[in-house]
Amino acid sequence: MDVTLLGTGAPAGLPRPDCPCAACAAAQGEQARAATALLVDGALLLDLTPGAAFAAARAGRSLTGVRQVLLSHPHDGPAVEVPAGLPQPGRVPDGRELAVLTGHRVRAVALDAPGTGYAVTGPDGRRLLYVPPGGAPAGLEEPAEPYDLIVADVVGRPDALAKLRAVGAAGPTTDVVAVHLDHDVPPGPELARRLAAAGARAVPDGTTLTVGAYEDVPDVPRRTLVLGGARSGKSVEAERRLESFPDVLYVATGGTRGGDTEWASRVRAHRERRPGSWRTAETCDLVPLLKDDGPPLLVDCLSLWLTDAMDAVGAWDDAEWSGGGERALGERVRELTEAVRATRRTVVAVSNEVGSGIVPATASGRRYRDELGRLNAAFASECEQVLLVVAGQALVLRG
Repeated sequence: MDVTLLGTGAPAGLPRPDCPCAACAAAQGEQARAATALLVDGALLLDLTPGAAFAAARAGRSLTGVRQVLLSHPHDGPAVEVPAGLPQPGRVPDGRELAVLTGHRVRAVALDAPGTGYAVTGPDGRRLLYVPPGGAPAGLEEPAEPYDLIVADVVGRPDALAKLRAVGAAGPTTDVVAVHLDHDVPPGPELARRLAAAGARAVPDGTTLTVGAYEDVPDVPRRTLVLGGARSGKSVEAERRLESFPDVLYVATGGTRGGDTEWASRVRAHRERRPGSWRTAETCDLVPLLKDDGPPLLVDCLSLWLTDAMDAVGAWDDAEWSGGGERALGERVRELTEAVRATRRTVVAVSNEVGSGIVPATASGRRYRDELGRLNAAFASECEQVLLVVAGQALVLRG
């Protein structure tokens, strides 16, 4: 079964008409995208968009063999003209199955938003799932047979991919292609980087995919360290990397700090930003978690873990520090990094980058700065990917 992506953009296309934003300004040439539409084996058209016939011609395809046109989501604006010779577009009721004369079977998948997803099985038995913009499958049953290809709104609804992974509908060999791409993420390398972190990819308009063919998509890094200064966006970047995975355990190392309303406000903002399916553990005891099997860990953050560790060894007292505290802290850092090296879990850790700022005025402040730099370097050495976030922009240092 072959699928030609006549368009891969949001319903308004990319760039959006009359939009002056930086992402739209950069969406030129191969980065420009028409509204998403899929042509399956030249016989089935999923979503009819303006200029579909010209898009097919540019891709070396024709719409003359289309036997069925299905719409997946409400279309705003004036009605799209149906090209001559095409059947009238329709929609399959949720849960119902449609048999096309060409041997394709189409099952309508219920969503948690207006619209309909389509699961297509080709004459060769290969399976495709197409999800419209802003939607995620609803009422999924576990276990599910994995699809060969999933075409979905990975950027706008990463939780849709997480739900599919949770029941096995998206497996290790499933090719995940992002569509309905809008101006929320700058096109080009930044889009590719974010999608790779989710185990997905983007392709240009007009690309033809062979369902079930092996695609050399970069593996999702199993251990990632995200560094950054205060309010740099490092926590948002770390959370974004695991949004498309189910059952994430968020490890908060800062505790509750009873009575500190500003800290409580920070904690509340983090909780509200996280997906509802994630669990939270408030602990600095990271080594047992790294040694156990389980879902991905998001550790936020190592700098607070270090504060707790330095408190425990009396690092703020010069006599205790020189009398064994420094050696004890080194052992704790070594134990942590050895656990990171041996872990089989996916781990994303956040830490502050403080060595580039003002030199602290106190000896204890300089001690903390130095030990955090050593911890970050030791932890980074065990990670497949290391990022530095500056002004909300992620710079890849490794991986």
